[in-house]
Amino acid sequence: MMAAMKKDDSARMVRRTRVGTVKSSKRMKTITVAIERRMKHPKYGKYQLRTNSLQVHDEKNEAKLGDQVEVMECRPISKTKSFRLVRVIRRSGETQ
Repeated sequence: MMAAMKKDDSARMVRRTRVGTVKSSKRMKTITVAIERRMKHPKYGKYQLRTNSLQVHDEKNEAKLGDQVEVMECRPISKTKSFRLVRVIRRSGETQ
């Protein structure tokens, strides 16, 4: 029985995390995050920038427009929200 419990704990840790930029924070407890990735064109070999938008649950409303954030996959919270905010990596306007 204990071995089954430990297996469940380790399985929970493999949830996907993504890093992206907040492009909308107007809604209560929800932000829109743009995830950018570079892909190589299969025929021509040129690298292209592809963007996916995620609806992310932000319980404390701590992320603002332009912030770089880390999000984690979770159970579906609503029809479109299946990610939650883990942390704000860098605030907009901050320099490294």
